[in-house]
Amino acid sequence: MNLNSLDLNLLTALDALLREANVSRAALRIGLSQPATSHALQRLRDIFGDPLLVRTGARMELTPRAQALRAPLAQALDQVRGLFVPEEFDAARSERAFRLMMPDLAVELLMPPLMGKVTRLAPNVRIDVVPWRGPAIFHAEFARTIDLVISIGNAFKGFHRQLLYTDSDALAVRRGHPMGARLKRREAFLAARHVGVVIRGNAEDLIDTWLRTKGIERHISLVVSGYLEALHVAARTDLVAFVPRRLIAALSKQLGLVTVTPPLDPGIDEQFQFYPTRAQMDPGSIWLRRLMLETGREMEKKPW
Repeated sequence: MNLNSLDLNLLTALDALLREANVSRAALRIGLSQPATSHALQRLRDIFGDPLLVRTGARMELTPRAQALRAPLAQALDQVRGLFVPEEFDAARSERAFRLMMPDLAVELLMPPLMGKVTRLAPNVRIDVVPWRGPAIFHAEFARTIDLVISIGNAFKGFHRQLLYTDSDALAVRRGHPMGARLKRREAFLAARHVGVVIRGNAEDLIDTWLRTKGIERHISLVVSGYLEALHVAARTDLVAFVPRRLIAALSKQLGLVTVTPPLDPGIDEQFQFYPTRAQMDPGSIWLRRLMLETGREMEKKPW
């Protein structure tokens, strides 16, 4: 088609209509009257040769063509908006909100020192943390809402990866645990009752995946979805938690925990930050990534 004849404001109207699937709500979203939005919908129907929105009973539904347009249209509008992003990020005056996704251990270890920096440098900046939901959630529409991901593993599609810090895994038990230091021996480790951590998106605790390669299966008495839950349970029972060593150290005094070196060494864990390729040159994203890297480097200097 001839782009000279296309009113780009129609694209923002289309984006609102596809998001809301309702003319009235779309009109409110973009600040137009309902008649003007209805007129825009009719023009879009003519352009695409498709009804886009069809009435089903008391509500409107997107056609297959409209569904297919949602992700590419959102990406295209992001790129257009990117043309007008200011070249500088004034942290002291910014009121920007950043959205991060990370597991509970990353929140516990990284966010307190990071927020100390943010509070000092950018008191009006807001950080929204989304609980870790696994890589399967990273469809295009969700990924475009995320500014930073903290995770182990490989890069997500459309994201770059940077190493934050390293860690290792150890056993956490309550002070006075009847097996205590004996858990360093394999027979005691196998005789103990364990709490497993199955993070959303995984089929089992990654420790058990690794142990199986050694032909070992431990006694799992309880499965929880986060490392903090595992440590709280270990602190109040005789269950053993096999979790990242830095997290045990951070909470050992508060929860009354003791770190025990396991009889088998799973090796080094690497925690990464992932940022969207689309935000590679965004000054605000660069600022946040630098702060996070600085926080990770400071943690790296601390003993396990």
